[in-house]
Amino acid sequence: MNLKIAVLPGDGIGPEISRQGVDVMTAVCEKFGHSVDYRYGICGADAIDKVGDPFPQETYETCLWADAVLFSAVGDPKFDNNPNAKVRPEQGLLAMRKKLGLFANIRPVETFDCLIHKSPLRAELVEGADFICIRELTGGMYFGEKYEDNERAYDTNAYTRAEIERILRVAYSYALRRRKHLTVVDKANVLASSRLWRKVAQEIATEYPDVTTDYMYVDNAAMRMIQEPRFFDVMVTENTFGDILTDEGSVISGSMGLLPSASTGEKTPVFEPIHGSWPQAKGLNIANPLAQILSVAMLFEYFDLIEEGALIRKAVNASLDENVRTPEIQVEGGAKYGTKEVGEWIVEYIKKA
Repeated sequence: MNLKIAVLPGDGIGPEISRQGVDVMTAVCEKFGHSVDYRYGICGADAIDKVGDPFPQETYETCLWADAVLFSAVGDPKFDNNPNAKVRPEQGLLAMRKKLGLFANIRPVETFDCLIHKSPLRAELVEGADFICIRELTGGMYFGEKYEDNERAYDTNAYTRAEIERILRVAYSYALRRRKHLTVVDKANVLASSRLWRKVAQEIATEYPDVTTDYMYVDNAAMRMIQEPRFFDVMVTENTFGDILTDEGSVISGSMGLLPSASTGEKTPVFEPIHGSWPQAKGLNIANPLAQILSVAMLFEYFDLIEEGALIRKAVNASLDENVRTPEIQVEGGAKYGTKEVGEWIVEYIKKA
């Protein structure tokens, strides 16, 4: 197979983890006889500094050329600390999602046996937790009508039936491949938009009799994720709720540096770690590259290259078992490995497998 990959390293630790993801992808392609072509694009604060646009047209065209996008992170404190900034790095991420029609964000949450002790929750709660959060990505308050002055501001949480139907069908497709349990998360007791979500979900559920569908208010879902994370199999929700819940779910594993994600929709899919740009760690060779590397596994699996994805997952698990880990998850007294060294170890494992 010939793969065309757009690589968007972005800001902060992005370029460091991006290199490890690209190296792993190259090693897997060589192992399985695939060819891969890379084109690089700028985005986020890096693109603002260079061309004044966080998602320039040239980067967009590179994404359209590609079969998939390997994205890393955007964000920079100089914009975070300036409330008057008219252009922000995160606008580039939103623009990419909108222009590529990436309406479905898929975030798996799973635990690693050797890292259970790193979770902020008790081991008996998180052991065996394995679920997927599916977040609608191009609607809701993030994209609705906005207004802001010194005395008043609002964000409109607007959804259409068509937007809700398409994300629900994505969620059901995942539930059918897993444990056939879907939880629809909303706030239908308060919000009109959520009542439309629930109405449409109840209609769609009749088309999937093999899937158990339940409904949960977002506040209850947030509590249930902490009390009983093993309850969930597939969770689907709107944009704002999904943003919050997926970050909550990410800490269950013990580190945000462990979890990948995919964003799919109308055009080129995007694969990325769920963490941010962590600018304080830029250039220090301490960022965990595993979420980026596991994003590569998700990329291969998206194209039904299951063995390729499985080899990456096997290599990641082996690195954790051998205590080849970046500082935030290393065992006490364990050897020191940086971003680069962890990536190199995994590449060598793949080559020898």
